[in-house]
Amino acid sequence: MTLRRAFLDTTYGPRHERFRLSPTPPAPGQGPSWVWPGQRWALITAWNPGGLRQPPAVNHTAQARLQAATRAWPQQPAVNGHGEWAEPALLLLGLPLPEALRLGRAFGQAAVLFGTGLRVALVWLPTGAEGDHGERPWAERYWAVTTPPTSPGACIL
Repeated sequence: MTLRRAFLDTTYGPRHERFRLSPTPPAPGQGPSWVWPGQRWALITAWNPGGLRQPPAVNHTAQARLQAATRAWPQQPAVNGHGEWAEPALLLLGLPLPEALRLGRAFGQAAVLFGTGLRVALVWLPTGAEGDHGERPWAERYWAVTTPPTSPGACIL
């Protein structure tokens, strides 16, 4: 499975209300309830930088550093992925895009999710890996559509 496919095939968000990336807008009531029009948000993890599995102790330490670095922003715990690739993440409300990119880079992530309302961008960070467009980040635009907690999902790296 390619890294891009993994990002597109998984679900994200707080445990009680996961969403997937969709090319089409959600039907009324099918978008995450924690989002309102115009609200900025980002979903970031520190786990498995560059999509390479790290020992649990390394991942836990990195995630604690991310949480400390984002204390100034309203946040809730979230999860990226499922099964063996379920990774703790942070849903950060009001975080500006430049800060989301800075944090993603600082923690070695291949991409971050950045949203405004129900619109969400999968923002790729230059790493020299698949999806790299030089030194500048680039984005694929989607919609956040809620999904039942039991729906299958792939991994996120």
